[in-house]
Amino acid sequence: MKPSLDPVRNFPYSGNMEQITASLAFATLGHPGRLAVFRLLMRFAPQGVRPTEIAQALGLKQNTLSHHLSDLVAAGLAQAERRGRSLYYAANLDTTEGLIGYLALDVGRGRPDLLVPFLHKEGSAMRDTGFNVLFICSGNSARSIFAEALLRDLGNGRFQAYSAGTRPNTELNPFALDILARNGHDVSGLRSKHIAEFQGPGAPVMDFVFTVCDTAAAEECPPWPGQPITGHWGLPDPVKATGTDAEKALVFAQTYAALRRRISAFVELPFASLSALSLQASVDQIGTDALSQEKA
Repeated sequence: MKPSLDPVRNFPYSGNMEQITASLAFATLGHPGRLAVFRLLMRFAPQGVRPTEIAQALGLKQNTLSHHLSDLVAAGLAQAERRGRSLYYAANLDTTEGLIGYLALDVGRGRPDLLVPFLHKEGSAMRDTGFNVLFICSGNSARSIFAEALLRDLGNGRFQAYSAGTRPNTELNPFALDILARNGHDVSGLRSKHIAEFQGPGAPVMDFVFTVCDTAAAEECPPWPGQPITGHWGLPDPVKATGTDAEKALVFAQTYAALRRRISAFVELPFASLSALSLQASVDQIGTDALSQEKA
C-alpha cells in the first residue's frame, strides 16, 4: 500500500501498522547493535549493502552481524536480495514508513507541536533554481570532484555545487584532473575539502546531499540542517585502479561517465512541479536505474 498524506498534517502514513507489529519493531531496534545496523542500512537506502561491508563499517564480528540482520529481517525492518554470488541487505522502507507513522500519528496522536519541526515545509513543490548541492566521498580527490564539476557545468547556473571528503586527500588526483580538463571543465577552482567545512556555523544550507562512495555513506554523520534531500550514488573508487597509466585512465573515464549519466538525469528533473517526497523518490530512482544499467 502506498502512503497517503494526512490532509491536515501532511505526514505520510498508511495507517495499517498493528500494535504487535510495532512492538516487535521497537523491541528489535532497542538493541544498540541492531539499531546501528539499521541506521547504516537507512544511509544506503533504497540500495542494499553486503554484510562484509556492514561488518567493516561498524566493527562487528560476522556471526554477531548475522544475528542482527536475521532479527531485522524477522521484524520486517530489512530484506535480503541475492545478486550473483553476493547477498545484499536493504532497509524495508514500507515497514519503516509504517513504524514512523505509527509513532507519530498513533502514539503521538498527530500533535502538530511534535510533527511540524521535523517535516519538510508544507510538502509543497520545490523551486526551480538556486539549489545548494553537496557531494561526499572519502578522499574528495576524484568521484565527488567529478560530481561537483559536472553539476556546476551541466546545471546551467541553477545549482551551487560543492564537494567534500570524510578523510580528504591533500591534493586532487591527477588522473581525475586530466579527465575533467579533456572534457572541457575548468579545474582551476577545484580543491580537496573536509566535510566539516560544510557542517559549521555559516556554512551554506544544503538542499541536496549525495554520497558517491560506500565508505562515505557508511560514515556516522550528524543530520544535515534544513532537512536536505539525500541520495546514495555509490561508485567504486577509481583511485584504487591498478595496471598501466592507460588502464587507470580508463577506469577514471568510466567513473566520470557514470556520474555524468546520473547528474544529467538529475538536472532534467522538473523541480518546480515536484514535492519533496517526489524529488526524494526521483533521486532514489536515478541511483537505482544507473546501478542496473552499469551491471547489465
